Amino acid sequence: MEKEKDNLASAHMEAGDHCAAGGHGRRSHHSDEMKRNLITRLNRIEGQIRGVKGLIEKDTYCDDVLNQIAAIQSALNSVGKLLLEGHMKSCVVERIEAGEYEVIDELLVTVHKLLK
Repeated sequence: MEKEKDNLASAHMEAGDHCAAGGHGRRSHHSDEMKRNLITRLNRIEGQIRGVKGLIEKDTYCDDVLNQIAAIQSALNSVGKLLLEGHMKSCVVERIEAGEYEVIDELLVTVHKLLK
């Protein structure tokens, strides 16, 4: 898993990924490999959520449903960590190099939201 994250982060950087400045118009440019990985993970999470809905409809034992919810939260956290890593290695570095030090405060706000 760790090697996969390193490979994806490298692919993210090698593809010339960057976040263009300009307020709300900023965009991230992920490599095709990174996009495929993120979409695959999110599709899997979407399926897990549908599964939990089914469990609730079937009156499945609460502990079993809660365990599935914990697995979904963990998977979603993994997606967030992967995006955060790529963001820090590309967008944040680029903006600091351009003298846009406010990106640090922006990053801190984002990290605090992720840790809630």
